Amino acid sequence: MKNSVPQAASLLLEKLMLLVHIRPLPAGSGGETPPPAPGYYDTSCFKRGDLLEVPRTLFIHFGIYLGENRVAHMMPDILPAITGDRRQIQQVVTNKRLILGVIARTASVRVDTVEDFAYGGSILVNHMDRLFEDQVLGSEEGARRAEKLVGTTAYSLLWNNCEHFVTYCRYGAPVSFQTDKFCETVKMIIRDQRSVLASVLVGLASIVCLGLAPSTTLPTIFIPFFLWMAG
Repeated sequence: MKNSVPQAASLLLEKLMLLVHIRPLPAGSGGETPPPAPGYYDTSCFKRGDLLEVPRTLFIHFGIYLGENRVAHMMPDILPAITGDRRQIQQVVTNKRLILGVIARTASVRVDTVEDFAYGGSILVNHMDRLFEDQVLGSEEGARRAEKLVGTTAYSLLWNNCEHFVTYCRYGAPVSFQTDKFCETVKMIIRDQRSVLASVLVGLASIVCLGLAPSTTLPTIFIPFFLWMAG
């Protein structure tokens, strides 16, 4: 357990990135990687109302297919909070806009092409249906729900992210399995009395990124410290 603190901190950072949806840039790249050209994906196999899932290295991004090469998906974005210019907002969200949107807890449910949505990743179709079985709503109902939610919305890494959006649209209940994994990681760190530094990082990250009140977070920071001291 010699390296428990660095390992726990590294695992926490990984889970935070998982929820934030940061696009990994290729090695040696100095900027954003352009999305594939139109026609890169065969959309003939997609049906209106399908849940599209794009696995990444550290996270999974989700969207609802609306037909005609259009996908509704939620993205953290600072621009809707500072401007009403639809042309600017509709441009592909950069990492800077995304990170500032997470901090400001602002997002938009936007409609993009399949290429912009997937950003070169492979696409799984209705892969989550196996977890919900009889809870799948009609395809048209799912698409209509997504269309009604298009626009600026509040964002939370834990309570209102892209996975909550798609599960509400297709299954009728907002659920995020990625959030569950993140919370389990936090619990694991808190239970380890030797991970004092990691526990402090959890609390500070909660204040900055998750919008938790200091009165709620400070016990999370100091209780493991006092337990460690008592041990």
